Amino acid sequence: MVKVNVYGLDGSSSEKIDLPEVFNTPYRPDIIRKSFNVLSSNKRQPYGAYPLAGTRHATASVGKGRGMSRVPRLTSGRRGALAPCVVGGRRAHPPKAEKNWKEKINKKEKLLAKNSAIAATADKEIVTNRGHKFNENITLPIIIDDKFENLKKTKDVINTLDKIGIYDDILRAANGKHIRAGKGKSRGRKYKTPKSILIVTGKEDIKKSSRNLLGVEVVKPKKINIEHLAPGGDAGRLTIITKSALKEIGGTK
Repeated sequence: MVKVNVYGLDGSSSEKIDLPEVFNTPYRPDIIRKSFNVLSSNKRQPYGAYPLAGTRHATASVGKGRGMSRVPRLTSGRRGALAPCVVGGRRAHPPKAEKNWKEKINKKEKLLAKNSAIAATADKEIVTNRGHKFNENITLPIIIDDKFENLKKTKDVINTLDKIGIYDDILRAANGKHIRAGKGKSRGRKYKTPKSILIVTGKEDIKKSSRNLLGVEVVKPKKINIEHLAPGGDAGRLTIITKSALKEIGGTK
């Protein structure tokens, strides 16, 4: 069994604790990526063109034998309409709202992906390759005393993270915030922000005091999924787990 430190609010290590068996799961980036793609696909919102778009015109074709194209034309003029080849005409193959984007994954694959992503949070090389910044002397995942759940102020959370040696990762996320490329800027998602620390806790009280920290997410052990553990399909997220939440993760089925 792998032993890791249990950190207090002052950043010191008070004791060592054994990680649950789930942290011995082999690293399977292929299964993790597959599970993430399935989850993303099933969250996708169907979209499609209005079925009558480009066809609501009074049109007529002149027919054969006149030495001119038989493109439908407006009855009130000579301009072409309706056909896909003309300006303002319908689209030949528009997106259909009834298209099914759903994908499936085996239950055992889904569980393996989740357990593998949990295990990846304990591997310093994988976490570093994902771009996270942290003190090399700490043990991963970061197990912290349950008193962390009761912090009411953001400055207290920052102070604790700084003493442990992981506040630099939040600064990395803050400095990495940038304007999105493309049309998404005008569709309510102007900025992209890197993911930072994941806090796994039995109480969500810490959510209020940490919601102003860029890239930080708070989740309960029973609600944790591949999107929390491997954003973008890449495992190895820098994770804080409270001591009581670690016991619940150890009982993952």
